[in-house]
Amino acid sequence: MKGDRVEIVVDAGDTTRTYEVVASRAGRRVETAVRRGVVEVSEVTRTGTPVRTARFMANRVLALVEQPVPRDDSSEHPLREDPRS
Repeated sequence: MKGDRVEIVVDAGDTTRTYEVVASRAGRRVETAVRRGVVEVSEVTRTGTPVRTARFMANRVLALVEQPVPRDDSSEHPLREDPRS
């Protein structure tokens, strides 16, 4: 969903670097995958087409933080008692 983001902290030798991939438009999401020693973070559309992709060597990645946008879903709210009773 728009606003979802993933932060990637990478060891760059003598320092660390932080990269961020954000779902920039409505209907897009951020997906992560780890394959064959490579961490891949992609922003994809509703149909699954990648818009942009960031790739990092897995042995250099120090942290991978997924930060979803809080959803305003009524199913997450507990049921309230009727105040009239």
